[in-house]
Amino acid sequence: MKVLVFGKSGQTATELRRQAEVTALGRDEADLTEPDACAALVRACDADVVINAAAYTAVDQAENDEVTADLVNGIAPAAIARAAADRGIPFVHISTDYVFSGAGAAPWRVEDPIGPLNAYGRSKLRGEQGVIAAGGRSAILRTSWMFSAHGKNFVKTMLRLSQMRDKIEVVEDQIGGPTPAADLAAALLQVGAALADGHAGGIYHFCGQPAVSWADFAREIFAQAGRRVTVTGIPTSAYPTPARRPLNSRMDCSALMRDFGIAAPDWKSGLAKVLQELDV
Repeated sequence: MKVLVFGKSGQTATELRRQAEVTALGRDEADLTEPDACAALVRACDADVVINAAAYTAVDQAENDEVTADLVNGIAPAAIARAAADRGIPFVHISTDYVFSGAGAAPWRVEDPIGPLNAYGRSKLRGEQGVIAAGGRSAILRTSWMFSAHGKNFVKTMLRLSQMRDKIEVVEDQIGGPTPAADLAAALLQVGAALADGHAGGIYHFCGQPAVSWADFAREIFAQAGRRVTVTGIPTSAYPTPARRPLNSRMDCSALMRDFGIAAPDWKSGLAKVLQELDV
């Protein structure tokens, strides 16, 4: 199976390149701020599946730069999806739990009403809508709280802070599913292969289980890493950010198991593998 990947150095794109023979396009080859050029690459390719693993992920920065966030996360994926649909090539796209409002405590289902709280979430929602409107065979995987041994992520930030502090405050009223990038990459490849074999696709959720707070995630990182750091949980209100974050990022991943046989990953096991790779 020939796979064309938009993205090269990000967490998911890196894992895709490690797990399969793919053609990965970095920003120098495929700049998502130029949607038409990205679409042209799809029209000229001989891929069996196209995966979009590139995105504008600076959540706080997006509040003052929504035009760029929308271009990269909304307009470009739609253009790529239309080009893939024109060629009859299946398209797999990554989205986010941030398309939801974060209300309540129940895991979000695919069919639940959307209501993003911030510019990043709005831009990702526009991407979802554009991919669906393209009309081709596609799958959208909403994920959350991604981590790996590379790139910028919560795990690496906590490890860095543990070298400087023995006490740290971490938000405890935001609950979600940490997701190993390696497991997400494997799911994307499996879904892509199924689409190439004729699966109809749709919108799905894929995130780590069990759900946990950022504070408890930090505690598990320090426990597995053998770092003696005391974590004090604080409310979101005590850690203001330019972009509002959803309090409830839990997601129901049962549809992905039902349609593809892909189970939600155990993030604690994924964390152990990442720490081993980082030689912690």
